[in-house]
Amino acid sequence: MSVRDFMRKNLIVVKPETPIFDAVDLMKQNDIHRLPVVNHGKLVGLITEGIIGAAMPSKATSLSVYEMNYLLNKTTVADVMEKKVLTIEADALLEDAIYKMRQNNVGVLPVMEAGHLVGIITNNDIFDAFLKITGYNNGGTRVGVQIAEDHQGILAEICRLLADAELSILTIVVNRMELVTNVEIQVESRNTEKIRQVLTAGGYLVTDVVLTNPK
Repeated sequence: MSVRDFMRKNLIVVKPETPIFDAVDLMKQNDIHRLPVVNHGKLVGLITEGIIGAAMPSKATSLSVYEMNYLLNKTTVADVMEKKVLTIEADALLEDAIYKMRQNNVGVLPVMEAGHLVGIITNNDIFDAFLKITGYNNGGTRVGVQIAEDHQGILAEICRLLADAELSILTIVVNRMELVTNVEIQVESRNTEKIRQVLTAGGYLVTDVVLTNPK
């Protein structure tokens, strides 16, 4: 899975000369919290609600309301935007984007391809990707299998058992821990008892079988 698979492609951007108030209005109108700043087709910065908030005069200031409004009306995106913007390539692994966000404590990465801005990926997009990968939105049955002795080909064995029983697998997530391996399987069928019986008869320890509803 690449960043391209989960990034937002319909970008809303601003120019450096855009007034701060206009940028705020644009965010509110589109229910977003950050805007790439583009100049002549090139990414030159990033503006977020947090950056704008930090740029606002403090309530403790001695400036009058008139003076504050005057200053803010004169302030443009270029005056306060983040110029050193972390980016990610469209064909990078989704995990690369997650790692980069975590390492740098940021919640958004503009997505680049051949030097051009082609999308944006945020922490909310990452959450959506996780839900999709785990099959959360599909409905069916979530079954947990604990494997004490992991070995090559064990996933193929589990898949074959379910396929022979005419049970369709939607997703598989493997969590290898220190002593055991936990496998979470989303099965299309809602026949929980059949699923449990098939895996148990195959010699696997079923830890849980839970019905999930389509979202």
